[in-house]
Amino acid sequence: MLHFTSSSMGKDKVQIFDTTLRDGEQVPGCKLDTKSKLVIAERLDLLGVDVIEAGFPVSSPGDFHSVEEISKLIKNASVCGLTRAVKNDIEVAAEALKFAKHPRIHTGIGTSDSHIKFKFNSTQDQIIERAVAAVAYAKTFVEDIEFYAEDAGRTDNVFLARVCEAVIKAGATVLNIPDTTGYCLPEEYGAKIKFLKENVKGIDKAILSCHCHNDLGLATANSIAGVVNGARQIECTINGIGERAGNTSLEEVVMIMRQHPTLNLDTNINAKLLYDTSRLVSESMGMVVQPNKAVVGANAFAHSSGIHQDGVIKNRETYEIMDPHDVGVTESAIVLTARSGRAALAYRAKNVGIELDKLQLDKVYQSFLRFADLQKEINDDDIPKIVEAANI
Repeated sequence: MLHFTSSSMGKDKVQIFDTTLRDGEQVPGCKLDTKSKLVIAERLDLLGVDVIEAGFPVSSPGDFHSVEEISKLIKNASVCGLTRAVKNDIEVAAEALKFAKHPRIHTGIGTSDSHIKFKFNSTQDQIIERAVAAVAYAKTFVEDIEFYAEDAGRTDNVFLARVCEAVIKAGATVLNIPDTTGYCLPEEYGAKIKFLKENVKGIDKAILSCHCHNDLGLATANSIAGVVNGARQIECTINGIGERAGNTSLEEVVMIMRQHPTLNLDTNINAKLLYDTSRLVSESMGMVVQPNKAVVGANAFAHSSGIHQDGVIKNRETYEIMDPHDVGVTESAIVLTARSGRAALAYRAKNVGIELDKLQLDKVYQSFLRFADLQKEINDDDIPKIVEAANI
């Protein structure tokens, strides 16, 4: 299997940690059975993700079984199981991951004042103690340990740095800095990553990871701000599905890095599989992708305004910054509505075998507008009727 390798292009590699099967599946009504999870996991491996978070093994026997079966199936990606900073959680995750070629335990604890006071009724020192104990215990089972500082977005940076330093010493290989509530602005989140990069002793021994939620629509922007400031892993889901308003969208961050070479960042994702993977997850979970969704939405490469249509027909790049083929979409769509112009009508007529000269087009266009005012969209079957009604 061939993957795009960013290092060959001299770009920094950003790992893609996909949590569609864990955080994504927490959406009400999106529960998947093991068979469906295996289909999606296999597709994610083919897509080129670096880490598949397969589930939360201690949460139910079904989740344990799914993580175990995914561990047996996956050939390339690391397979990750989530835990709390609880001994039994870690033991159960280790058991579920025992067949994985590249196992990772993802353990952690809340670090914000709010979590420490109201969730744990604890102190900062006690939280660090629990974090260190969890990482050290997980390390006795597998080498690759990711630590999450839940609600890091609202955690004081100096304390967060103390936590990070302590868990690196205990053996953490990845530090997950979640904006759990989706509250951060990109400048704040980027500055937080930069602060950790510059102030955590031993930071070169671990990868900083962005896990951003979309409560204010900033998950993608925050994740990009994170990698620009030194993070080298993004945690995301297909179609941005997840708790509440969702997670960072995998397809968005991948294509932002691909379309902005000056960032000097890239991933191993085979972008030509993005559209099909989006459809697979949408159908499996019963979660419709909004038509105006970036990159994979039905309208992402569709044009209905006459000015835009004329530009795209002349040169696709006038209104499209991505080639639809690059993400697995067959072609741009020229949608005929009452806002469409003559160029779009001539283009669509030609596609169904009707060539119109300028005088004919002028007549047919008037007929077209009468039809278009009566229905939202004109399809290919309508075009011969429109031409006939024009009496040319």
